Amino acid sequence: MQWEVVIGLETHAQLSTQSKIFSGASTRFGAEPNTQASPVDLALPGVLPVMNRGAVERAIQFGLAIGAKVAPQSIFARKNYFYPDLPKGYQISQYEIPVVQGGTISFVLEKDGKAEMRTVQLTRAHLEEDAGKSLHEDYQGMSGIDLNRAGTPLLEIVTEPDMRSAAEAVAYAKALHSLVVWLGICDGNMQEGSFRCDANVSVRPVGQKEYGTRCEIKNLNSFRFLEEAINFEVRRQIELIEDGGKVVQETRLYDPDRKETRSMRSKEDAQDYRYFPDPDLPPLVIAQDWIERVRATMPELPGAMRERFINDYGLPEYDAAVLTQSKAMASYFEAVVAKAGKEQAKPAANWLMGDVSSTLNREGVDIAESPVNAEQLALLLQRIADGTISNKIAKEVFAGMWEAKSGNAALADEIIESKGLKQISDSGALEKIVDEVLAANAKSVEEYRSGKEKAFNAIIGQAMKATKGKANPAQLTELLKKKLAE
Repeated sequence: MQWEVVIGLETHAQLSTQSKIFSGASTRFGAEPNTQASPVDLALPGVLPVMNRGAVERAIQFGLAIGAKVAPQSIFARKNYFYPDLPKGYQISQYEIPVVQGGTISFVLEKDGKAEMRTVQLTRAHLEEDAGKSLHEDYQGMSGIDLNRAGTPLLEIVTEPDMRSAAEAVAYAKALHSLVVWLGICDGNMQEGSFRCDANVSVRPVGQKEYGTRCEIKNLNSFRFLEEAINFEVRRQIELIEDGGKVVQETRLYDPDRKETRSMRSKEDAQDYRYFPDPDLPPLVIAQDWIERVRATMPELPGAMRERFINDYGLPEYDAAVLTQSKAMASYFEAVVAKAGKEQAKPAANWLMGDVSSTLNREGVDIAESPVNAEQLALLLQRIADGTISNKIAKEVFAGMWEAKSGNAALADEIIESKGLKQISDSGALEKIVDEVLAANAKSVEEYRSGKEKAFNAIIGQAMKATKGKANPAQLTELLKKKLAE
């Protein structure tokens, strides 16, 4: 039987406010346990929550960025459940009327060697407070409770079940991560829990309209774990059904050491949480003039920048989409083009998507921390364009620039000069080398003249070898063809 995978994601993005959502307690990461939990966070008798205006404005920013409706009035509710790290016995969240409704996220998906633009529909994004944290290590067989996170402002972003593979879910999560960091509403630090995903996964026979029974995998705090967890869960569900079993709706955890999901608890439905409007909080009213004030402070969004890159720089849609996946990458690209000239936009895009990105990934470095800055890369591109070096030699120069870790703007020129990497463009010097290569490779010359085109590649290879890769490829090709035609 052929199976179709159905995935929806719920993502918790910690908002970048300095204080909590309903109190003035600090949200700073790394404080000693239980030193940042105020009486409001702990729901001590006589305290009242007060809404953090900064959290609301960040939610408005997100709603505007995804083309959603920002609700003119939304309601806070109490979500009731009992767990040691939830001091109130309930979590303040939004249920029936969330602050952000609808919207879409678009992203590039690499599939079978091809790049496709995909769009995922969002259901909602709502404001809520985080719970505390249970600690199970280094407590001599006991568990500890740290309530510093209690009351930390979160934006929970919920998708429709639109995704059909783990790879697509990861591509969406990366695009969402990039957007919230781009907007500055979340620092995106997954190691510190600022951005974490819950994946709802089910399978159904291809062609069936009804969804299968879903399982929710909680608190995935890396893109790799997200992909591994979904792939394992898909295999588990398919094998279970094919062996005659039934998938049970439940919440599961992912064990990265064993690379498997395991049951955590039976999955609750909305009625199990006994939602009701929080009597201590009035409705959240967002007037249109407030929305417009927030809109006026918004940075250029990825979609608008993508269109500008296509129109202003003549980039293909794919290049523009890749470069605008990260604000830092987009800024770096524009800085290179500003220095090297608009005619270098496509070469700059090729270098950023190729050698630069592969080196960054290999070294585990972000573009903002690249030891080769935009001005240095711009000079390298200029030296390729003016014929000083070939593209092949440029890769060697780039590697030297990376290793040097110097802010010197003329670094490319210094490496080219010190290593003697200048391209040979002198026609007299090239002609002498070509004559020597043709004389030494008489058999290949004879084969080429008898109609074997592939023999030309062998001759070119020998010529480049003789010049140690420093010959101007176009000039060398033209000269060889001229000589062979004589």
